[in-house]
Amino acid sequence: MSASTGLERFSINQMTVKQLSMPDLVAGCVELGIPGVGLWREPVAEFGLEATAKLVRDAGLTVTTLCRGGFFTAIDPAERATALADNRKAIDEAATLGTDTLVLVSGGLPQGSKDLHGARERIADALSELGPYAASNGVRLAIEPLHPMFASDRCVVSTLSQALDIAERFPADQVGVTVDTYHIWWDDTAPAAIARAGAGGRIHTFQLADWITPLPAGVLTGRGQIGDGAIDMREWKGYVEAAGYTGPIEVELFNDELWAGDGRALLAQTAQRFVEHAG
Repeated sequence: MSASTGLERFSINQMTVKQLSMPDLVAGCVELGIPGVGLWREPVAEFGLEATAKLVRDAGLTVTTLCRGGFFTAIDPAERATALADNRKAIDEAATLGTDTLVLVSGGLPQGSKDLHGARERIADALSELGPYAASNGVRLAIEPLHPMFASDRCVVSTLSQALDIAERFPADQVGVTVDTYHIWWDDTAPAAIARAGAGGRIHTFQLADWITPLPAGVLTGRGQIGDGAIDMREWKGYVEAAGYTGPIEVELFNDELWAGDGRALLAQTAQRFVEHAG
């Protein structure tokens, strides 16, 4: 790959182009000179874990992250045990795929609960068991704070500071954070939290998506193509670089309109937008 492409740090998150099969995704990355890919457990399982690992390895691609682990907030002991077992499996999958980072979506409030503090403590309890297991397999756990609109149903960790308050209970080679522009761009305390994360060696992955309005019904698929919304991608890239992060930069989009189009064209467009707005 030419040093002048601007794609040297670019990684395409698989969900951005979920309409592409695993072989088409890998072939598209090779064709465009995209060096990294962030994978999701469900399509990996569908194609086959070992087959995926061989496919990306033979293509010379770096698997920058695996998504997702987490959902630690259950109160019921049986549900908690199931979640821990699934996360151990996710760690094993990450190791097989050759990535050092498993992204965590921590989980929302259990049905009928209003106890945010208790839910966050159960995340820490789970990580106390999973962190050492992950490190022994060469995998880091990356807590991803999600926008507060997801606090009740998906993730009770809404800010980078909250994520760090949990992560810093553990060694940095076990637990760190995911910095995702979509979820934190609104938070004027986030730049200081990024500096704090960088000082502790806890920025385990950096992801881009834009904020566009109006949000769709259900809001989950409202992530815009970078350059189409309100977020200054270079500003946030500057924050993570000032904090010492020099690793891959993933673009992770959830967008029904983008998914309805041609996947290879979307892959090429996303690479171009990355160069224009963050390369």
